[in-house]
Amino acid sequence: MRTTLTIDDDIDARLRRYAHRRNMRYKDAINEALRKGLERVEMCEGEPEFVVETADYGVAAGVDSGKLNQLYDELEQRSLPE
Repeated sequence: MRTTLTIDDDIDARLRRYAHRRNMRYKDAINEALRKGLERVEMCEGEPEFVVETADYGVAAGVDSGKLNQLYDELEQRSLPE
């Protein structure tokens, strides 16, 4: 099928280099690039959006989570018999 496309200069240059390196016709390079691109797009269409679910770890307000080892040591010392 014949059609007219407007291709950005940077994409045109990349396609021409791609075709030259692989010793193929320019139109074949365009078709191959479109096929590969569409395959990727179609693969991603069915994938669910990645969502990070949060969890409540129960750290009380005012507790510095960066010093939990220190807190553990303090609690351990309190629980040791004197």
